[in-house]
Amino acid sequence: MSERMILEVEGLETLLGGERRLLGRARPPVRAVAGVSLALRENEILGIVGESGCGKSTLGRTILGIQRETRGTIRLDGRAVSGLPPREARRARRDIQYLHQDAAAALDPWWSIGRSVEEALVITGVGPRAERAARIDRMLAAVGLEPALKRRYPHELSGGQLRRVTLARVLVLAPRIVILDEPTSGLDLSVQATVLRLIRELLAEFRLAYLFISHDLSVVRQMCDRVAIMYLGRIVELADTRRLFEAPAHPYTRLLLAAAPRLDPGQDLGDIPIHGEPPSPTAVPSGCAFRTRCPHGVALCAEALPMLEPVVDGHEVACHRWRDLAATPAVSTRPAP
Repeated sequence: MSERMILEVEGLETLLGGERRLLGRARPPVRAVAGVSLALRENEILGIVGESGCGKSTLGRTILGIQRETRGTIRLDGRAVSGLPPREARRARRDIQYLHQDAAAALDPWWSIGRSVEEALVITGVGPRAERAARIDRMLAAVGLEPALKRRYPHELSGGQLRRVTLARVLVLAPRIVILDEPTSGLDLSVQATVLRLIRELLAEFRLAYLFISHDLSVVRQMCDRVAIMYLGRIVELADTRRLFEAPAHPYTRLLLAAAPRLDPGQDLGDIPIHGEPPSPTAVPSGCAFRTRCPHGVALCAEALPMLEPVVDGHEVACHRWRDLAATPAVSTRPAP
């Protein structure tokens, strides 16, 4: 894996909503992304993990340029591409493409597969038509599909085939960074394995880098080089995958790992150890947002917002008590009856 950073994000914030109503009080804005900083290396897979509503997909859309950032800087190859209106932002970030989690919804049911894949080339001005057709055939072959499939329609394809089509539609634009939003969502386990293997092969073949958004910890552990854990818009832990799974430092990360199903002999499959629901994003608690669900909270957690600080080289955590918790087991289990 290269050490060269191709994407750098610093202090990124994205506010959603907050519009005024004709009648009644204005809705408070939602800080969907709250001060996120990260970097992506060439040929790297960086996982973004967290519960539903934590801001994973909004982060991806903001980096892509579909959602406009409120504050912060996004740099591509060292050049700032943030602070632009959405349409200009997308032009400046053509090297970044997005794979939607719902492959069927991403394709027009009235268009053939060939037309859906060609649409992106037409929009970006690639031509003539013969060149577009040749490029589409190469990309379909790269994802394991026959060129004859161009004449078929989305409802005629399986879930795995649709996922390959959306991959081809992204790769036909020759991106350098692909944001994968739940790429195995809704697929059978055998199809998941095939798609994940294909994603890994394409990484090397086309010299890509991936932002891998997922809630499936087993897939993240298998696929990613590094993992960022998000909670209510913030990254609370960032580490190499192996270290994060073996020595998690943040209480939220530890509880996520404890809640993940395991099929090892003698494992504990008791109650999920994360209690309650995340707070409303329009009323985030003071200090550490996780403190209302954390079993280790103290007064300081309500008074001061914890910032990311190094645990060891390449491992950062945002928690006031991580040093106190470092000596305790990462995953608690119930004693045998």
